[in-house]
Amino acid sequence: MNLTRRAFLQLSGASAMAGGWPLGSRPRMVFRPAGYDLAGDILISVFLRGAMDGLSAVVPHAEARYHQLRSSTRIPDPDQTDGAIDLDGFFGLHPALEPLKDIYTQQDLAIVHASGSPHPSRSHFEAQDFMERGAPGDTSVRTGWIARHLDSMTSTNDSPFRALGWGNLQQLSLFGPVEALSMKSIEAFNLNANETEAARVKVALQAFYGGESELDTVGQKIFSSFDFLTEANPAQYEPQHGASYAETGFAQGMKQIGQIIRANMGLEAVAIDINGWDTHAAQGGVQGPLANLLQELAGGLSAFYTDMQDDMHRITVVVMSEFGRRAQENASKGTDHGHGNAMFLMGGGVNGGKVYGAWPGLADEALDRGDLAVTTDYRTILSEIVKKRLLNGHLSLVFPNFQQTAFLGVVEDRALSFDYRQFLPNIW
Repeated sequence: MNLTRRAFLQLSGASAMAGGWPLGSRPRMVFRPAGYDLAGDILISVFLRGAMDGLSAVVPHAEARYHQLRSSTRIPDPDQTDGAIDLDGFFGLHPALEPLKDIYTQQDLAIVHASGSPHPSRSHFEAQDFMERGAPGDTSVRTGWIARHLDSMTSTNDSPFRALGWGNLQQLSLFGPVEALSMKSIEAFNLNANETEAARVKVALQAFYGGESELDTVGQKIFSSFDFLTEANPAQYEPQHGASYAETGFAQGMKQIGQIIRANMGLEAVAIDINGWDTHAAQGGVQGPLANLLQELAGGLSAFYTDMQDDMHRITVVVMSEFGRRAQENASKGTDHGHGNAMFLMGGGVNGGKVYGAWPGLADEALDRGDLAVTTDYRTILSEIVKKRLLNGHLSLVFPNFQQTAFLGVVEDRALSFDYRQFLPNIW
């Protein structure tokens, strides 16, 4: 019997409700610090800037046309050396994504292929802007979809860590009326001075922002965040369950996001990026620049998943990119700007172990200007996450002027799902 982690939790939950735990087992109790009690999942949005090649990441290895279009960048069939990691007989993962296969098998990872924005732009900046604002083609929308989600929720969460942008610049998806902190590391989140000088400057600035204006309120929240981090002491955090994070920027970012989640500091949404996906030349196949990026992505997600096992039931990770690459490789053994792509979803509430979406095929007549066609609007996937996992039904506010279509069933409805942990106060 192939017992997945999801099935085990369902069985153990049923046993607990019946008055006992499975014979010979004991529940692992991980004590949770007192703090914020969030209604929905914690959202982690991972943006792959530069346009990931979804046809190399999630390979349609069973379609002969794929191999014809990609003579030098193709990934071999699963039964060949360094071949794709088969998922369902038709699609396979790039070998560099091998760490994600176990999560897929555990049904906590799902893929939506031929997904993306309906807007035809092949401009990185324009496509990213439209996608993060959640309103493709509508230049009148100036706020981000995550910010609108948080603003439309009825919430008493006043934590300065409610929304977090990880990196050097705050992501457009967080732009809006809800204040979002920006940080590139926990260690760097300070006044950039020695301890004595930092204390003196902090006192002076707190006095400066001691009023009741909106600017004063923002300043006060930022200063309180220093105290939050000091009290939680996340710098002393050690990964759990044998998780090992690489020294890459993305993996270390996911590690520190995990620290903040486990410290229960009121985090509801965080955006984090991986740059460098614009592979016009010398893209490589099994090895090369693209493979290195995919390895960084998979390593960071896998380590985070292992580390956060006890919390994955309340975390949803979504991975997306502004558009895909052209179906046919170019003369420089790379791929140019395309359209349709693949999205990844990871979490305890994900109906994983499946590749979703209507596959349009790679025949000439099926391509969109030479690109993989988009058959699933990315907002359909995000809307399902917002409603079912983040428990926000105000979809018309989060994604204005979007004609909602039927959900694909990529996530479970948190409001309807049973979780035995709720009967164990202050423990998971």
